[in-house]
Amino acid sequence: MADIKDKNIENIEGLFFVDSQCIACDACVEEASNFFTMNDIDGHAYVFHQPSTASEIELCDSALELCPVNAIGKENGH
Repeated sequence: MADIKDKNIENIEGLFFVDSQCIACDACVEEASNFFTMNDIDGHAYVFHQPSTASEIELCDSALELCPVNAIGKENGH
């Protein structure tokens, strides 16, 4: 489970975040490229745009489920 206290500093504030467990597998970027991107220098993903509609949240939820190391979390704990 992703730890909000350990989220990557590049994440913009909002519902979703990526923490330091990220292994740069690119699954979230492939699933939801409008919201997740990769920091290629440090080798981890982060949220650069937060979803605002139900369908966008659903897409980010899908990226969360695809994460093999559970590095994606939601600020509300869901």
